[in-house]
Amino acid sequence: MLRTLKVLRTLKRSLAVGPAVLAMAGTAVMVSGGAANAAATPGPGFPAHFSAPYVETWNSPSAMTNALNSSGTKYFTLAFVIDAGGCNAKFNGSTDVTDGSWTSAVNAVRAAGGDVMVSFGGASGTEEAVACSSVSAVKAQYKKVIDALNLTRVDFDIESGQESNTAANTRRDQALAQLQQEYAAAGKNLQVQYTLGTDTSGLPGAQLNLLRDAKAQGVNVSLVNPMTMDYGRPVSDMGQAAIDAANALHGQLGSIWTDKSSAQLWAMEGNTPMLGANDTPSETFTTANATAVLNFAKANGIQELSFWALGRDRQCGGSTNDPSNNCSGTSQSTYQFSTIFNGINGGGTTPPPPGGGSTGQITGIGGTCVDVNAASSANGTAVQLYDCNGSDAQSWTVGSDGTLRALGKCMDVTAAGTADGTKVQLYDCNGTAAQKWTKGSGNTLVNQGSGKCLDATDNSSANLTRLQIWQCFGGSNQQWHLPA
Repeated sequence: MLRTLKVLRTLKRSLAVGPAVLAMAGTAVMVSGGAANAAATPGPGFPAHFSAPYVETWNSPSAMTNALNSSGTKYFTLAFVIDAGGCNAKFNGSTDVTDGSWTSAVNAVRAAGGDVMVSFGGASGTEEAVACSSVSAVKAQYKKVIDALNLTRVDFDIESGQESNTAANTRRDQALAQLQQEYAAAGKNLQVQYTLGTDTSGLPGAQLNLLRDAKAQGVNVSLVNPMTMDYGRPVSDMGQAAIDAANALHGQLGSIWTDKSSAQLWAMEGNTPMLGANDTPSETFTTANATAVLNFAKANGIQELSFWALGRDRQCGGSTNDPSNNCSGTSQSTYQFSTIFNGINGGGTTPPPPGGGSTGQITGIGGTCVDVNAASSANGTAVQLYDCNGSDAQSWTVGSDGTLRALGKCMDVTAAGTADGTKVQLYDCNGTAAQKWTKGSGNTLVNQGSGKCLDATDNSSANLTRLQIWQCFGGSNQQWHLPA
C-alpha cells in the first residue's frame, strides 16, 4: 500500500514473498503558513484506541485539517520519512521535516486535541536503517525527526524486501531501544510500532523474525500493524480477510511476547487495509468491510485502525478519477472511511492523568492516601491506603509517560494481570502498559494494560487496604485525586 514517492501503483507485489503492501462539527481548524523554522508544539498523545490514517506527504499539509473539520478525524500518520541520500531523513525523501507548512498543520491538529506520528519506510525509497551504516547514525536521524516534530510515537513500515535485511533490522532496533531509554530518562515516552505485510494466515517468516529481533534488542513494541491488503489473489470479502489476518496475528504475537495476556496481545494489534480498489485486481475494500473490521476491533480491544490513504477517501468522479492516487474506486461519500474508523477512538489519552510532572499525595476514598507499605522500595511491595502523613512513601510523581512513581519505582499491576482483583504493587519502571495509567470518567485511573480501574479493595478506607484493579464502575473506591 504505502508509497513513499508519488508512485502510482507501479510496485506490484507477489504474495509468495511478502503479501500486503501499504503502498467535525464546530469551529473549523485553519492551517496558517509557517516559517521554515516553526516549532512543533507538544501533542496530547494517542488514546488507548484510535484511528490514524496515512497522510501522503507529497500532497498538501491542509489534508489533515480538511479531514478533521469534515469527519472529526484527529489522529494521523505522516507517510513517509525516507532517505534523501547520504543518511539524511526527509519527508518523501525531498522535504525537510522542519518544513513550516507541515509544522503548522501538525500544530493545528494538536490545538484541536489530536496528534500525529511519523512513518519511516514504505514501499518505495530507502528507510534510514538501510541508508545509514551505523547504529549511531540511524539513531541521529530518528532523533532529528522525533525532536523536530515533538513526537511521542513512530511507525516503521518495513516492506518491499527490506524486512529481510537483518543487519538493517538490528541497527534500527538497537537505535530505537537506546532512544526509548534516553527519552524515558528525560521523562518522555516514545512508542514504537511496526507496520508489516501479511497474509490472511498471518505474518510471513521474515516479518516475524523482524519482530523477534526488536524484542531481542530491547525495543518496547507498542503495536504491530498488519497491512491487510494486496493478498495477490482474488478475495471476495476483504473485511473477513482482515479479520482472519488479525486472528492469526494474535497467536503469532503470543509466541513472541509469551508473558502477555490475551487482552494485552489484542491491545498490541493494529489493522490497516487499503480502502477501495487494491493494487491486486478483484480485491476491493468497501465501506461495509470497514464497518465489519471496526466492530471486530472494538469487540477485541485492538489498539489502532488505519488505512491507505487519506487522499483516496472519496468517490471517484470528475477531476478526482484515479483510484491509484486520489479516490477509492468504490461507492462512498467523502471521508466515509475516516468517519467509520473514528468509531474506535477512545479509552483515555497518553500521557494520561492531568498534572504530568507534578509530585505530591494521591488521595482516595475517605481522604486516605495511596501509600507504599513500610516505605519499602523492594520490587513487589504492596501499594495500599493509609492515613496521610506526608512521608516519602506517599509522595507520587505523575510522569508524562503515564506512570505513577514513588521511591524511584513505578505503580505496577502484578504480573501484568488483567483479572478483577489483581493486586497493585511497586516495581522497577519498565515502560510496559501494566505501569501506564490514563484518566477515565470522573476521577478514575484506568490501567492501559488491562483496561481496568485502580480500585480500593472491598470499598474500604481502612489503613492497609490493598489497591487492585477492577472493572470500572465509577464507585467512590475508584475515585482518585492527583497532585496539582
